[in-house]
Amino acid sequence: MSDTSIKPTRRQILGGAAALAAASATTSSASAQEGGAALTGQSVLITGCSSGFGRLSALHLAREGATVIASMRNLENGQRPEAMELADVASEENLALHIVEIDVTDNAQVLAGVAAAEEIAGGGVDVLVNNAGIAIAGPVEMSDEAASELIFDVNVQGCHRMARAALPGMRARDKGLVVQISSQLGRLIIPNIGMYCSTKFAVEAMFESMAYELAPSGVEVTIIQPGGYPTKIWENGSRYTEALIDRLNEERATAYETHIAGARGFFGGGGSTDPMDIPRAIAELMRTPNGQRPLRRPVHPDTRLSTAANEAMANIQAVALGGGGYAAWHKAVTD
Repeated sequence: MSDTSIKPTRRQILGGAAALAAASATTSSASAQEGGAALTGQSVLITGCSSGFGRLSALHLAREGATVIASMRNLENGQRPEAMELADVASEENLALHIVEIDVTDNAQVLAGVAAAEEIAGGGVDVLVNNAGIAIAGPVEMSDEAASELIFDVNVQGCHRMARAALPGMRARDKGLVVQISSQLGRLIIPNIGMYCSTKFAVEAMFESMAYELAPSGVEVTIIQPGGYPTKIWENGSRYTEALIDRLNEERATAYETHIAGARGFFGGGGSTDPMDIPRAIAELMRTPNGQRPLRRPVHPDTRLSTAANEAMANIQAVALGGGGYAAWHKAVTD
């Protein structure tokens, strides 16, 4: 049987050309069949796709049939190696995978990138995956203004910017899913990585609040809480942390000498767990019918701590919101 499918070029993929949709319509991947119900017909915008969970999710979801808009910063006019490599894989496999430039710390880029994603999707995107994030270690006092602003700008404000840009399009269609990548360190703290924990606690609070607030509109929120995984966040985190250590004055460098050694130890690579756990969890959420998705989804071979913290806080929130004016919203999110 001859292959009559359209094979888009890297340029077409990077430009979000309509030809890619035609290609995906004539092709089905084996992984889509193996993964359960295919995701054909769903569009998903993912941030932070140059590596790690973002890149893996972009490919996995596209292979399951979704139209994927993979975003990353500094595309370098389509010449960024990570973008070119991702585009080549998409072209070779005839995946409906488009690449757009979004730096989540740049509001103008966020608005433009989401608008481009919505044009590719033919309306509001079905799913937003807030994945972009960074890690910086060290005692809280050690984190200077530059480091604090950077980690909160990416991990917290960046997620907020993306949600604000994508939600109107979802609300216009009375449906949508926001998947917020958090961490098990959004529920428990470890000393010497307190600023990172703080950002993850912040997105846990922000997106749980949004889950209640969006319930009447038909838009759902699920917070994914990964444990440790071997991704590039460790390499990048080590670089950010070393730059911070280099800026320390002598008094703090001496006072926190032992802690600094401990902070450096956090960037050991994330263990031997399988990072594909996260893309598979996102695909599972996308296949789950509206109204049946969990508010939180711990993902790791060992989720005991996250699960215990989630259950404890769920009981507290039930007391706070389970009755009165918030009861219907609480029931919609947690039932």
